[in-house]
Amino acid sequence: MLIFAGLGNPGAKYAQNRHNIGFMAVDRIASDHGFGPWKSRFQGQVSEGRLGSEKVLLIKPETFMNLSGQSVGEAMRFYKLAPEDITVFHDELDLVPGKVRVKQGGGHAGHNGLRSLHQHLGPEYQRVRLGIGHPGRKELVAQYVLHDFARGDQDWLDDLLRGIADGAPHLAEGASDRFLNAVAQRVAPPRPSTGKKPTPETGTEAEKPAGPAAPEEDERSPLQKLVDKFR
Repeated sequence: MLIFAGLGNPGAKYAQNRHNIGFMAVDRIASDHGFGPWKSRFQGQVSEGRLGSEKVLLIKPETFMNLSGQSVGEAMRFYKLAPEDITVFHDELDLVPGKVRVKQGGGHAGHNGLRSLHQHLGPEYQRVRLGIGHPGRKELVAQYVLHDFARGDQDWLDDLLRGIADGAPHLAEGASDRFLNAVAQRVAPPRPSTGKKPTPETGTEAEKPAGPAAPEEDERSPLQKLVDKFR
C-alpha cells in the first residue's frame, strides 16, 4: 500500500487556486486510472485504486493546507506505513510554471503544508514539486498562491496534469526518472520528424551536410561554344 497525497484547500472557493495544484494532480490520477469514488475518511477525501502492481490510496486533506499533516498522518498510522511510503504533490514557488522535480526527504522551505507534514510524519516522505512560479516579491506570495491560475496557464497546466497521470505508475514503482520522462513527453513533446538529426552536444536539430553543388546547365548553342573556344 502506498499513499499519494495532494495538498490544497477544500471547497469550491479554492478549487482553481495555484495552491491547489496538488489536489488537481491526484484528481487527474484518479480519473485517468479508474480509481474508486471519493469518500470522506482520515479528515479528508480518499480514493482507492491500483497503479501497476501497487495498491494506492489517494488523499486530499480537508484540514486546510496548514494542517495537512493531521490527515495524512492519520492515514499513514492506520495502514502502518512508513514516511517513505508517502508521496506528496504540492505547489512549488521556486520552480517555473510547468517544471516538476521529485525529492526524497529534506526541509519544508517555509511551505506551510509541508511544515505540517514534517510535524506528523517526519521529513523522509517523497515530494513531487510542481512549479507555479514566483510573483517576484515575498509580500505578494500569499495573494499569488491563493489566486486562480490565469486563463493563459490552462494549456500547460492541462499538459502537466496529463503527464503526471501518465507517469503515476512509474512513480508508484519507484522509477522517478521514468515518471519525469512521462511528464516531459506531455509538457515538451518531441518535434515531428523534419529530416534533421539531433546533435549529441546540444540536443538540437542539425542540418544535413550539404553535398557538392550540381554544375550549372550550359545553355549556349553549339556555334556559340565554338566561338567562345577560340576567343
